[in-house]
Amino acid sequence: MPVKVRIPTPLCSVTGNQTEVLAEGATVRALLADLEARYPGVRARLYDEGGKLRRFVNLYVNDEDVRYLQGEQTALSDGDELSIVPAVAGGCSGQDGAK
Repeated sequence: MPVKVRIPTPLCSVTGNQTEVLAEGATVRALLADLEARYPGVRARLYDEGGKLRRFVNLYVNDEDVRYLQGEQTALSDGDELSIVPAVAGGCSGQDGAK
């Protein structure tokens, strides 16, 4: 069952500059394992040394944050979309953004 995976710019170097790829898996975890098999190096970017998803990696299945579903055990169906979204940090101080 193919699932479309939206790849963020920082990972495009691993996927041959593709911003969308197909992968398979019954769960998010299985899909990410398949993604690693197809594009070696993805796992090192998504997981820490302890095997946990990095804090700055956000995953969405059909626009729903997997943290509010079943996490990596979230079930996937044919035609689903998984978006990998790196967290963005920063901001500004002051009302107009100037210091």
